[in-house]
Amino acid sequence: MPETVLVTGGSGYIAGWCVVELLRRGYRVRTTVRGHSKERVVRETVAAGADAGDRLEFAVADLISDDGWNAAVEGVDHVLHVASPLGGAVADDSDAMIAPARDGALRVLRAATAAGVRRVVMTSAANAASPSSYAEEGVTDETLWTDPDDPTLIPYRRSKTLAERAAWDFMASCDGPTELTTILPGAVLGPILTTGTIGSVGVVQRMLTGALRGVPRIGLEIVDVRDLADVHIRAMTSPAAAGERFLATGEFTWMLDMARALREELGPDADRVSTRRIPDVAVRLAARFRDPSLRDITPALGRRNRHTTAKADRLLDWRPRPARETVLDCARSLLAHGAVPHRTRSATG
Repeated sequence: MPETVLVTGGSGYIAGWCVVELLRRGYRVRTTVRGHSKERVVRETVAAGADAGDRLEFAVADLISDDGWNAAVEGVDHVLHVASPLGGAVADDSDAMIAPARDGALRVLRAATAAGVRRVVMTSAANAASPSSYAEEGVTDETLWTDPDDPTLIPYRRSKTLAERAAWDFMASCDGPTELTTILPGAVLGPILTTGTIGSVGVVQRMLTGALRGVPRIGLEIVDVRDLADVHIRAMTSPAAAGERFLATGEFTWMLDMARALREELGPDADRVSTRRIPDVAVRLAARFRDPSLRDITPALGRRNRHTTAKADRLLDWRPRPARETVLDCARSLLAHGAVPHRTRSATG
């Protein structure tokens, strides 16, 4: 009998790939959705990457409510807690982001420990293991914790830090058999399964459509969503992963190099990709007045600090693919799914 894994937030970008990869490896998967109306969409999304057969089922549960979580974990061997609030209407409100992230994690952990689940693997963020300013030189690891009391932190970063802290504090008070592991990814890019769950891939979409009319001086630690799903499963199954944090940040790449890779490899489909550099001050003004989605990355302008994934390499034998490959696969997937229209050049150029 294959083991059963609960994946929270099955309609999300990362969760969708976790479900696909688990099914490919023979697991039974239960995933949470906020309402039964989401089930058909998730089934169709997963079908793009794996044959679920009778190994995929659903549980209705929401991070902001206690309802449904005990039933969701019943009979489950492991939990991948991937679901988390991100951006949207609450992006400017720390309290509104912290409550569902922290309290949602605790709801999952309370249910999992009560049910005797073997291990919970929780998705945190590299932003929860970073110095207050990315302008500091150096390479940091999982021993560093972001200071949640720093007034300069964006709400998303504060919420991820406090949610992970709360999870570890909760587990320290539990005497049962359940173990916790956390995964701290960088910028998650890669292929999409559906246009309904583009998530963080939106930055590549904006480059391809020309909506990003220049390139800010920002570098991203790019991790492929497929590699991220893989490291979650490695952390779920490896005895060495119990009670550990793992950075899963991938290769550092400047956005200018991303743009150049797209221009070099995609032909006419990359005609709208800009390689014009935007001054830092212009990015900050745009983030404040025109494009709130830039706020999460403006602290990384001219970034000097980076993270190491040596621990995941050493304990989990995990090595992410090159960032250039991820960026190009991401772009080709957006084009194939119609999230970005193809372009052709005329005979006269």
